[in-house]
Amino acid sequence: MKRVGFILKPQSAEAASLLDDLVPRMSSRGRQSFVLAQEHVPRPSGAVIVSDEELASAIDVAVVLGGDGTMLRAACLVADHGVPILGVNLGRLGFLTPFDPSEAHEAILAALDGKLAVEERARLRVTHQHSDASEERVALNDTVIHQGGLARLIDLEARLDGKLIASYRADGLIVCTPTGSTAYNLAAGGPILAPDQAAMVMTPICAHSLTARPLVVPQTGTLTVALSTADESRTAVVTVDGQWARSFAAGDRIHITATAAPLRVFMSEKGYFDILRAKLHWGRSSER
Repeated sequence: MKRVGFILKPQSAEAASLLDDLVPRMSSRGRQSFVLAQEHVPRPSGAVIVSDEELASAIDVAVVLGGDGTMLRAACLVADHGVPILGVNLGRLGFLTPFDPSEAHEAILAALDGKLAVEERARLRVTHQHSDASEERVALNDTVIHQGGLARLIDLEARLDGKLIASYRADGLIVCTPTGSTAYNLAAGGPILAPDQAAMVMTPICAHSLTARPLVVPQTGTLTVALSTADESRTAVVTVDGQWARSFAAGDRIHITATAAPLRVFMSEKGYFDILRAKLHWGRSSER
């Protein structure tokens, strides 16, 4: 593999500086560099600038210089084409970007030479059915149905393959992948799932009930979420990975199922639990 595509965190001086360093290094090793066309992103000599539509077919490996948000964008561009992603963390937590900037050069070469393990991360296909039309998006982390701009409870019904799971009276409902279990789901009290688990998590947000608890369900089924017919005047909002949002009204349906193509990511030597301990201080005993 010789073709490397770079996706940068927008308006990041650190990402731009790292790109300027990496492109000539790749050229010196006989590798060709491609850079996704973005505003305020440098165009280093020796690199080919490509559009969103051209990126996946032009490269063998995608390299993210940024944080988890940049990784989410990269996943949308290349995951369906099977292009693996290597994440270099320039953000805060960086669960999806396990490599430090100092490791970037050697990690990229190792990935191109087939020396890095690749892990598959499940994604969710989210279909928003409304009126006589529907829209589809793919989530790497989660889809969230919430009350929107007004601080009030909403009534939601969730079904798995047509069978009623529960009715939730809450601020909203999170449906996430194992990858997304350490994002909003974790903040809302949901469980952490190891990345290789073939499951989805349903976590109510501030449920008005002592018995509404997070639930883990198989990815092989289809989850359907709708507003209860008890109050047809209420509306909510549905978001996907925090990057796409639509109004969600009575009569609408959200259908959620696993995609056929997972995201492929390069793994560092740090294990998943090493990252949890380092990023979230998970499992660490209190100091005395």
